[in-house]
Amino acid sequence: MGERWSFLILRASFNGLHHFEEFQSELGIARNILANRLARLVEHGILERQPIPEDRRKIAYGLTDKGFALLPTMIALRQWGERWETCVPAFPILVDERDRRPLQPVSVRSHDGRVLGKGDLIWALPGEVAGDGVEAEAEAAEVVAFGPVAEVMTAETLLPLPSREGGPLR
Repeated sequence: MGERWSFLILRASFNGLHHFEEFQSELGIARNILANRLARLVEHGILERQPIPEDRRKIAYGLTDKGFALLPTMIALRQWGERWETCVPAFPILVDERDRRPLQPVSVRSHDGRVLGKGDLIWALPGEVAGDGVEAEAEAAEVVAFGPVAEVMTAETLLPLPSREGGPLR
């Protein structure tokens, strides 16, 4: 996904494009590059190939559940660009189909629904994460079962720049 054409193909899929020729025409992408990127998106389970019943030689590409799960990320990137780069709402405006009202800004929320800001986030090791009794016991048992491996596979090794002392998200 970290590649320009894949991102543009994904955006076009969210905007209702399904056919090779539509992607090619809309994006102005070379046919060989488009074929390669579509194949990769299919291989990674983000798009699926569906033969068109009327003409089995034609293929429609549709978002899988995994692909559709990227929608919040796509919306967040669009909203970021509107706020920090263009400083104006993009056209057309993305709205709720039922109410025809613009979407709320995408936000990071806590387990209870509170919107969290940058000062509300910290990195925590598995033993420091709160949970209900059963969940917390299972997490503790998992850390003990892995022994020294658990120390290696902390948030620090999996994600960039966390603090081992439960410090702020950087």
